[in-house]
Amino acid sequence: MPTRTRQPLTPMNAATAIKSRALVEGFDTVRLTTLPADDLRGERLDQFLALGHHGQMGWMAETAERRRHPRALWADARSAVVLGLNYGPDHDPMAALAHRDRGVISVYAQGRDYHDVVKKRLKALGGWMANALGGELKVFVDTAPLMEKPLAAQAGLGWQGKHTNLVSRTHGSWLFLGVILTTLDLPPDPPEADHCGVCRACLDICPTQAFPAPYQLDARRCISYLTIEHRGPVPQTLRPALGNRIYGCDDCLAVCPWNKFAQVAAEQAFHSREALTAPRLTELATLDDAAFRSLFAGSPVKRIGRDRFVRNVAYALGNSADTLAVPVLTTLCHDADETVRDAAEWALRRLGAPAADQETPSADGGFGA
Repeated sequence: MPTRTRQPLTPMNAATAIKSRALVEGFDTVRLTTLPADDLRGERLDQFLALGHHGQMGWMAETAERRRHPRALWADARSAVVLGLNYGPDHDPMAALAHRDRGVISVYAQGRDYHDVVKKRLKALGGWMANALGGELKVFVDTAPLMEKPLAAQAGLGWQGKHTNLVSRTHGSWLFLGVILTTLDLPPDPPEADHCGVCRACLDICPTQAFPAPYQLDARRCISYLTIEHRGPVPQTLRPALGNRIYGCDDCLAVCPWNKFAQVAAEQAFHSREALTAPRLTELATLDDAAFRSLFAGSPVKRIGRDRFVRNVAYALGNSADTLAVPVLTTLCHDADETVRDAAEWALRRLGAPAADQETPSADGGFGA
């Protein structure tokens, strides 16, 4: 049989084919953009790092030069296919904040780990692109020094709101992003304009006032950072503002008016697991490492480890006004992890109960009263 040769496609036809295939692979939205010769929002990154707003996330400073431009990651890349998967919740993410004996886990972490779901679809789309269109490509899902949100805004998936997160006119705040960099020259889609207007709901709702100004975030005050990235004790002045948030925070996302256009996620993997929807704090506080790993198997929560998670739970118990939590907090005062012990003692004092009879070192924002 004669060998079949791939018929060359025009860039416009290739773009149309990619977008059609992306929908077949299960993505909810897709746009294309060229990779600019200059920095991608590099001035914002520089300011963020210069002010120390990255906190303990030293890897952001270490990878700054690669992060500021996609082609620093891969010099041969010419275009980006930017894709979104909707994870819109089927409930009010802020409703559980009123039930202080329950823990609040960020919407994105109540289902399966999005990295696994998005990457699988990216690889499927990338395999099709390589076979049908040629060229080389690399896929990215929030694990490499690539600034997905500015790239998504440039491609027209949405715009970066005053809270610095991506906002979509059709999906609101609830989009997981994935990127395929390719050596193909593809026609770019126009960027999306900023539609925030005078609204500042996302800025005003923040319990810890983590936004020094619109479009600026001080991660050191962000509850998502404090409960996920921050190692060791959380500064005592910020602990009451954590409320019952034990993994992440959705406040600035949930109040965005553009969510009126959002829909519930079609992907079943992103639907909330019952066990992770407002779980009882006193039960979470008893988790040992094995039970923690079992409960959060397949969840991004598993990445922070049992000790950091139970630290968060202890803070939440301290904010709960629930004196029934005293016995479990008293047990945690003898935990093997020093930060957990500190959190439990702080919680007991906040509940008006006597702390365990043990000394803890005093440090600014850390151990001690």
